[in-house]
Amino acid sequence: MTDLTSTLNQRQREAVTAPTESLLVLAGAGSGKTRVLTTRIAWLIQQGLAQPYEILAVTFTNKAAKEMMTRLESILPMDIRHMWVGTFHGLCNRILRAHAEEAGLPKTFQIMDSGDQLSMIKRVMKDLNIDPERIDARQVQTFINWNKEHALRASRSRDDVGGTGVRIYTEYERRCQMDGVLDFGELMLRCYELLDRNEVVRTHYQNRFRFMLVDEFQDTNILQYRWIQMLAGWGNPERAPNAVFAVGDDDQSIYAFRGARVENMKQFLKDFKITNPVRLEENYRSTSKILEAANALISHNPDRMGKNLWTNGASGEPIDIVTHEDDRAEANWIVDKVVGKAGRYSDHAVLYRTNAQSRALESAFQARGIPYRIYGGLRFFERAEVKHVMAYMRLLANPDEDTSFLRVVNFPTRGIGAKSVDTLQTEARRLGLSLWGTIASANAQYPARLAVFTDMMDAMREEARGLSLCELVKLVIRRSGLEAHYRAERQGDDKLENMNEIIAAAEGFCQNEGISLSHDAFEPYDETGQTPLLGFLAQSTLEAGDKNEGNDVDAVQLMTVHAAKGLEFPYVYLAGVEDGVFPHFSAKKDPKGEFEERRLMYVAITRAQKYLAICHCESRMMYGETRFNQPSDFLEEIPESVVARIGGRPKKPAYRGDSTYGWERPSFGGSRGGNSNYGGNNSYGGSNSYGEGRRSKDDWTGSGLSKKDRQFTASVAARKAEGAYGFAPGQRVHHPKFEYGTVVALKGSGSDARIVVDFVKVGQKELLLELVKTRLGKVDD
Repeated sequence: MTDLTSTLNQRQREAVTAPTESLLVLAGAGSGKTRVLTTRIAWLIQQGLAQPYEILAVTFTNKAAKEMMTRLESILPMDIRHMWVGTFHGLCNRILRAHAEEAGLPKTFQIMDSGDQLSMIKRVMKDLNIDPERIDARQVQTFINWNKEHALRASRSRDDVGGTGVRIYTEYERRCQMDGVLDFGELMLRCYELLDRNEVVRTHYQNRFRFMLVDEFQDTNILQYRWIQMLAGWGNPERAPNAVFAVGDDDQSIYAFRGARVENMKQFLKDFKITNPVRLEENYRSTSKILEAANALISHNPDRMGKNLWTNGASGEPIDIVTHEDDRAEANWIVDKVVGKAGRYSDHAVLYRTNAQSRALESAFQARGIPYRIYGGLRFFERAEVKHVMAYMRLLANPDEDTSFLRVVNFPTRGIGAKSVDTLQTEARRLGLSLWGTIASANAQYPARLAVFTDMMDAMREEARGLSLCELVKLVIRRSGLEAHYRAERQGDDKLENMNEIIAAAEGFCQNEGISLSHDAFEPYDETGQTPLLGFLAQSTLEAGDKNEGNDVDAVQLMTVHAAKGLEFPYVYLAGVEDGVFPHFSAKKDPKGEFEERRLMYVAITRAQKYLAICHCESRMMYGETRFNQPSDFLEEIPESVVARIGGRPKKPAYRGDSTYGWERPSFGGSRGGNSNYGGNNSYGGSNSYGEGRRSKDDWTGSGLSKKDRQFTASVAARKAEGAYGFAPGQRVHHPKFEYGTVVALKGSGSDARIVVDFVKVGQKELLLELVKTRLGKVDD
């Protein structure tokens, strides 16, 4: 028998071979948590403690689930297809497919992505005569999703969207039920309700899944934690709970804005009576200098569960902390560093706090002809042409799905105008039917030209009988007119290639599920009654983010720190580490927000394997205005012993108060600190990558004023605006359309006075105070 633990370190072995009871594994960055998870599963099976069908493994991404299955298949000489490994949403979909009737769902229910959900909300608001200028549909979407994450139906939710949230939520629930569609939140909530209310179903899964393994536990929200408790049988006095093997890192909890609760980790210890969590602290990724910086930084957060990363590897080179004059200099310096390092471009990653920072970086890489890739851009199944194909296929599976109907009823164009569609929607509301059902009704009145579309779909459905999934995709592309439409487009080749890629995706789905490529797309292939068509449609929504473009391209990787979680690179450049940028100024008013920003910084640092550079600028152009920012306080939390400072050591301001940026202002006679001329010479040969001579430090904006004078002028203007309207930087405000935000700056005076507010939901907005003074309300903390 193979010794599965022979290559593990002591702590890893301790976790893998722990008794068959609940356990929390605190797995630091780069400590081999995936290896521990998969080995734990293999060890349970090898030791005869569990059968594959008794194991449920939950991950947060489909990529992680596939990697886990691939590793297990390589070390276990047996069929493990009966093991359930997947994301929360994927596993809930699987349970609901098997028990659709008990859950009050049609067998053919479809899953909406966030874009389709927003479209549905907008239609509901239109039907309820709610002005989209007064109530933002995205706010309603957030309201609905938040309530679902907290297991709250419309009947139990509290209104906070202009007095209409509950009303919209109620109608939205009714419409989704009628259409047979579920959003992501509904997948979790409906499955939880099924388990909670149906003792037979609940007992079946509790008895089956004696061993549950949960990855990235720090990212679980309230409902996901309750779901885990439910399946584990926690709180049942008649039986001991199933063994839950949870792996997570409280220091990498960075998704509070999505509902993640780092507190779930401590709650798990309490609920499942775990007294000795296992800590994985040996890091196999980064140099010791990088780890020392990460440990020192995160030690400033209170209420940690405690761990200290270390490595037996190299000490490594110091971390470069670089002061730049502005974001152009920052971008050009990073480009120079990339060019100067050996290896592939894809070994280099540039990380930033917000997407707005990528502009200067992209320009610099373009100017030097260096390939780069924005990681996490438009995903494959989110492309318009791909969504069109999938909408036709959804209608073949369920013609009553209005969202798909509206997407393709007149695409490609077939002479069906907006007025005809509006007439049909009005009639559908009158009859209480779907759009397709209205056309099929003998009592309905609608424009005759709509029959052109339904006749085409009926003919396509007839022609599709007996076809395999791959053949069905080909039929839809051709018969819908999409192929001819994009072939006639001047630049339609890429879109044709993307549509044809759906065929390859369908083939891959069949192979992964063990479905014969000749199996009828409309005939069930498993015990739940799932058909290849329904399975593929569900996967295309649940796994929409898996096919990012250019994964195999040798290019520098540009991404936000959030997008970088779970990744690693030999060379990492962290841009814009300035107060107000990183940490983001919206976190300054909330201590917990600052703690999460520090965790985000910790994640950024621990992405680096061999080299890390942290950059900050004296001035930065963002959102159309120049900002003068202080270096981030996070830089002061990194030990001097592991850094090399370039451009002079930044000086912290003598006075910390309100400024035109938000909360900091140096004395007017003081210095912003730092020297950014790198010893008197720059590395750009006297000009920058934008084709113009390099300006002097005092004239780089073309204003003729010194930097100190510009700061003074901006501060005076801000004080005038404060005095006239009573707002101040750093203050929390509420706008009826944009909701909550924080005042960033006040500019101008009199009728030209403007206020810059960073809104939580929609980002920064610059508003004319004369127009918004009666609509913008102050929020007391």
